[in-house]
Formats: sequence, structure tokens, C-alpha cells
Amino acid sequence: KGKCPEDGWDESTIELFLHELAVMDSNNFLGNCGVGEREGRVASGLVARRHYRLIHGIGRSGDISAVQPKAAGSSLLNKLTNSVVLDIIKLAGVRTVTSCFVVPMATGMSLTLCFLTLRHKRPKAKYIIWPRIDQKSCFKSMITAGFEPVVIENVLEGDELRTDIEAVEAKIKALGAENILCVHSTTSCFAPRVPDRLEELAVICANYDIPHIVNNAYGIQSSKCMHLIQQGARVGRIDAFVQSLDKNFMVPVGGAIIAGFNESFIQEISKMYPGRASASPSLDVLITLLSLGASGYRQLLKERKEMFSYLSSELKKLADNHNERLLDTPHNPISLAISLKNLDENNDTAVTQLGSMLFTRQVSGARVVPCGSVQTVNNYTFKGFMSHANDYPCAYLNAASAIGIKKQDVDVFLKRLDKCLKTSRKEAKKEKSINEINNSNTGTEQLED
Repeated sequence: KGKCPEDGWDESTIELFLHELAVMDSNNFLGNCGVGEREGRVASGLVARRHYRLIHGIGRSGDISAVQPKAAGSSLLNKLTNSVVLDIIKLAGVRTVTSCFVVPMATGMSLTLCFLTLRHKRPKAKYIIWPRIDQKSCFKSMITAGFEPVVIENVLEGDELRTDIEAVEAKIKALGAENILCVHSTTSCFAPRVPDRLEELAVICANYDIPHIVNNAYGIQSSKCMHLIQQGARVGRIDAFVQSLDKNFMVPVGGAIIAGFNESFIQEISKMYPGRASASPSLDVLITLLSLGASGYRQLLKERKEMFSYLSSELKKLADNHNERLLDTPHNPISLAISLKNLDENNDTAVTQLGSMLFTRQVSGARVVPCGSVQTVNNYTFKGFMSHANDYPCAYLNAASAIGIKKQDVDVFLKRLDKCLKTSRKEAKKEKSINEINNSNTGTEQLED
């Protein structure tokens, strides 16, 4: 049926299935006689076993979705994977999606592929409207495609950084709709930035006949992000949305899903990919989804949401204990942030030192964001880089509840963060006292002189 099975398969069943696919590829035929330059020969038995002898990859030289005659098994695997992934996207909340394909590139390069496809439709266009998000790969995806990003600064509403809809529309009018390749929006992001106002952006794109590409990097795991995409497509225009395989399905880095509501446009993107492609990302996600089944993936989504509530409540208690506060970001369903005002006031370097302390204590993924950092990416200078704004009111620390997180992860993180905050505050106060004494001594010496 081309759908994810409701109940997961055991490993031996999955391996039997993969071996059945592999024997359909010509490189595994007993009497095969290959005289071409690409015959699926593998020197190492370990490498062959690692790939279940599915060596030919996917697609043909002119189309990543095309069927290879001498690789019927790999081609079938590719078709099945795309079909199963489409089923999961619908299950996660985008019910009217019509087409998708797995591409063996991470999110940034997959976005680039979308922009390059749009180039043929809009040859005059050279700008991409981009509500600011301080993440290098999505910014560089536009540069790599040869376009000029037009950065729209976010609006501060309470603690949240939200899309400036008026600024987007004003920029479209100023540049001219025909000169704009697309609007490049974002769903999943680090607090205090929250998902873009997708419905309003989609309506603007429909009104001005401008394509709309959504960076949904780790949004499949969030019902709120998926709802925004579904609603955006319902009331306005969304041409494609791109998401990572590793962040949403717990597989190795190296693949993404490009999906959309117009099957012919998604096929155009797949045909833009030059040459054949690695089957590894497709193989990894198919094995994972067959192992989990639809029920298993639903359970992971449910657990993630529960852990988000738990992390939020416990992080608030910890923040209160340290005279800090959990930033109020109700529109962000995955990421949370606590202020670091006390550290920032005591010592300029105390905030970054906290990040180092957490990392050396094996806490990964937590982002410590100081005030006022400046970074240049491809000749564009971002003030307040990492905070998604030129002047966010305070330094802060991020933590996220992503798919696969366990209560033990949250508890260990909170325990280590508590210790690090106590140590940081002591060291910051000590350094502040030393500086005050030094300043006082310097003043006394000047008076004596």
C-alpha cells in the first residue's frame, strides 16, 4: 500500500525484506557480466554488508526519482521510502501534502536545490525575502544558489521575536514582486525566536504571486509547526517545505525531505538534482520507520510533547532559584530559554564560560547566547548574532525538547546546569571584587602621586 505499517517490524523481517530488494539489483545476479564504468562493484565485504548490497544508489543521471533498469531493488526501495515518508508527513499534521522525496543532502543544500529550481521559473528575480534567523546554513543556502538575501529583522513582542509582516510587504513593494525569487520562512527555531507567521506570509505570497519556501528543519516532530504549514497552504501559498532526516527520524546526518502541495513542482526539484544519488539516507529512514511503525512514531511524538512540558516546568523552577526567569515564548513548541542577566551583569565573559562549563560536563545541545556578539557570514554582518536580533534585551541559555529525549536527559541536564550556574556566579562575583579592589588601589596610587 506504500504506507508505514501501523505496527513496527522486527529486525529479522526488515533484513529479509532488504535482502529481497538487493537480489533484484544486477550487481547481485549470480551470472552478471558487467562491462560498464558503474557496475556496483565493491572491494570491501564490510562495506557491501553495511549497505545490504544495495550499491547502485537511486535515480539516473538526469533524474533522482527515475527508475534504474539494472537496479530494480534500489529503485523500489526509493519509491517505497518516498511513499512511506509521505504517509508520516500526513500523520504528523500536513494532511494535504501531495508529494515528497528524500534527497541525500542536509537541509541547507536541499533549500539551495529548491531555489535553483525556482530560478528557471523567475529568470529576472535576484532577491530572496528572509525573516531573520541566526543559523548559518539557511542563510548560506541562498548565497550558494546565487541570490541576494533581503534580511527582515524580527519584532520583539514580550520576550518573543516574531515576523515583521508589515516590513515583508513593504520590501516586496519596494523591490518589485517580479524581482523576488521567493519568501524563505522558518518554522522550527531556537527560542526566543518563534516560528514565522506562516499564514500571513502565505497570503502575501499568494497576493503578489511570489513563491514561498519553508525551512521546516526539525518541524515534523512538532504538531504546531506542521499545523502552521497546513494552514499556510490552505489560506495562501506554500510551494515547498524542507526538513531534515536526522533531526526528525533519529538517523545519521546526510538526508532531507523536500515536500509540497503541487506534485509537478516537487518533480521539477527532483529533476534539478544532477546525477545519481546515495541510497543511504533513504535506506536509513525506511529501516527506522519499518522498525517503529506508525504507532511507534506517534508514541515518540507524544513523549516529546510531554517532555517539553516537563522541561519547561523544571527549567522555570531552576531559573527562579537563581533569580533568573524562563523567557515567555508560548509560540515556540520545541525550544526554551532562560535569562542569564545576573551572570551578564557581573562579568562580560561569564556567559560564554557557562557554555564551556556545560560542554566539558558532557551537556550537548544547550546554546549560551551572550549579548552583542557580531559575526560576518558571506560579507553580511549580523549584530547580536545567535540571538536573531540586533539588540535582544538579555543574554540567555537555550534548551530543546527534541524527539527521542528522555526524562533522564532532562534531570541530568538540570542537575549539571544548577551546579554550573552556582559556580559561575561565585567566580563572576570573585572576579568583580578583585576588579573593584584593583580599581580602588589604582585610584589611591593616583592620589598619592
